[in-house]
Amino acid sequence: MVMMLLGLVVFLGIHLVTTVRGLRAGLIAQLGEGPYKGFYSLLAASGLLLTAYGYALWRASGPLQVWNPPVGMRHLTLLLMLFAAIAIVAAYVPSHVKAWLKHPMLVGVKTWAVAHLLANGDIASIVLFGAVLAWAVFDRISLKRRNLPAPVAPKNWAGDALVVGGGLVLYLALAYLFHPYVVGVPVM
Repeated sequence: MVMMLLGLVVFLGIHLVTTVRGLRAGLIAQLGEGPYKGFYSLLAASGLLLTAYGYALWRASGPLQVWNPPVGMRHLTLLLMLFAAIAIVAAYVPSHVKAWLKHPMLVGVKTWAVAHLLANGDIASIVLFGAVLAWAVFDRISLKRRNLPAPVAPKNWAGDALVVGGGLVLYLALAYLFHPYVVGVPVM
């Protein structure tokens, strides 16, 4: 439990630095943009690894079961994860999907967290996915307050085909490779 919580503090904490624009700008001015990005990436990766390993340890110890999700929630999770995968790919490809979602990475992360909250009723899962969901909601509010320009939809639909195809590939890789072999929980 402690390792996962420490990982969440590091991972989400470094991501919160991005929302405090004055602090971020001061760090970049002090360190330089390259070293800042390198240190940021190192901390984010370390936090992610600590979180994942701590979550695995906590789940292996048999955390308290708060509720038992009905089987239908697992099916709903599979559907929501398809949308999450497409949204995450849309964050990197100019497309109508990206323009429509505005912040597709955060949409994907929020969908991922909600989907996993629906399918898992143990305290470790509730803490992990609840914390990530709370951060994503906070980050979206922070982005809205910055009044950043919205992504512009391209003239053609090639990016959308790439987003949907790439999202499907990501979804299948997560379901058939990542989840059973890394998480240890087959979902298909």
